[in-house]
Amino acid sequence: MPEIELPAGTIEYEDTGGDGPVVVLLHGLTIDSSVWRHVVADLRADHRCVLPTLPLGSHRRPMRPDADLSLRGLALLVGEFLECLDLREVTLVLNDWGGAQLLVSEQRAERVGRLVLTACEAFDNYPPGLPGRAIALAAKVPGGLLATMQLLRTEPMRRMPAGWGWMSKRPVPRDVMDSWFRPARTQRAIRRDLAKYTGSIPPRRELLETADRMRSFDRPVLVAWAIEDRLMPREHGRRLAELFPDARLVEIEDSYTLIPEDQPEVLTRAIREFIRDTEIPSASSA
Repeated sequence: MPEIELPAGTIEYEDTGGDGPVVVLLHGLTIDSSVWRHVVADLRADHRCVLPTLPLGSHRRPMRPDADLSLRGLALLVGEFLECLDLREVTLVLNDWGGAQLLVSEQRAERVGRLVLTACEAFDNYPPGLPGRAIALAAKVPGGLLATMQLLRTEPMRRMPAGWGWMSKRPVPRDVMDSWFRPARTQRAIRRDLAKYTGSIPPRRELLETADRMRSFDRPVLVAWAIEDRLMPREHGRRLAELFPDARLVEIEDSYTLIPEDQPEVLTRAIREFIRDTEIPSASSA
């Protein structure tokens, strides 16, 4: 797996290569880029797919001890990643973790040509639902993250609402989940990085102000939302679609938050049609 050095540390990533439109796909907390494996298997035929593993708990290379891994810091890290690889007119796809929206709110999304928000954190929904609050609470207790990651080795805990049961309607293969949880279970420095992020969430008022500033993004936006999502309210998808001046909403049935796991074919088709049917303006206020 290739890697790149950023000020915060080493980021591993996948790159399918090719001359097609560039699609950068971001994952969520205690997940890595393999959550996109079904989508990429299809999309790579005519798109260049780039998938960084962000320092959100499933990364294998700890960040530098002084790295800024706050919500804002991670959003800026995504921007640095795009810059260091010289990726332009990117279709930036978010699922579960919504922090990269701060690139838009801070007007640092000049390399983003299109934005796809796929059942992700939005507005004041940070951290989302029982799983998000459970991880955040565990990080505040000495040894709490280690205990949580040990519990997530068991199938019953993975299928509980406070574990992983509300993330996907269909069980994620055990070997895939094992790979997601192993870094935080086995490396103290990874748990340190994860705790930095979970302890950085701004207050509700600041989150809402940040979301409102995204109105200035004038490039195409696709909001793909799971109708049955237990963690990302359905109304948030509709509010996001109304927030941007050039946005479309696709509501997806029979799925929870991890649409790339539950409905990869539907999501892939929506992303491909969105890219095909939209043009990137020559200039942007983002």
